[in-house]
Amino acid sequence: MTSNNQLFLQALGKFLLGVAIIGLLLFLPAGSFRYWQGWLLMGILFVPMFCAGLLMMAKNPELLRKRLNAKEEEKEQKMVVNLSGLLFIAAFVVAGLNWRFGWCVLPDWAVWVSAGLFLICYLLYAEVLRENTYLSRTIEVQENQKVIDTGLYGIVRHPMYMATTVLFLAMPLVLASPLSFLIMLLYLPLIARRIKNEEIVLEEGLEGYKEYKQKVKYRVIPFIW
Repeated sequence: MTSNNQLFLQALGKFLLGVAIIGLLLFLPAGSFRYWQGWLLMGILFVPMFCAGLLMMAKNPELLRKRLNAKEEEKEQKMVVNLSGLLFIAAFVVAGLNWRFGWCVLPDWAVWVSAGLFLICYLLYAEVLRENTYLSRTIEVQENQKVIDTGLYGIVRHPMYMATTVLFLAMPLVLASPLSFLIMLLYLPLIARRIKNEEIVLEEGLEGYKEYKQKVKYRVIPFIW
């Protein structure tokens, strides 16, 4: 079996596992498959993800390989990843329970607006992947890595986190659960900690990053942070 075939099977296995886990976390607490907001989230999350995976497999398998590697070496980053995972589990379970018992369910129009925002940020995320082929899911400086300072990277230093943070905050709103949104707000201090640690690693190991920080002042949100 070729390395590309192994990569494809690895990616497909993780994709199907993700679908199964999210489905269980949403529909088991909801107690019904009639939770249409759950199906909506799974559709706008996994259909673009599947298409993006096929595109990376065809155009840039090395980038796909990097995106599949989620094993953090930095101790602090491991903690951030683990706590983030717990937040997602809690938010999804609470969303299912919220729909089941009707505690505080958002109106349909708010769900669809949130879904539109989610898809816009998905496009921004795809653009970040196109601009920066060094992106991996772990904090590291790669061989021959260069500072990217064009496109979205000319506006904020971490456009990937800009896109994913809004994506993650939109998820509970797509699920019609303001209670889950409150839970996901705890992600903000976690991602701030991750970014702080990442920039220390990049300053130490990536040539030109200190100069880039002086050129691009904002980390995630233009004119704010």
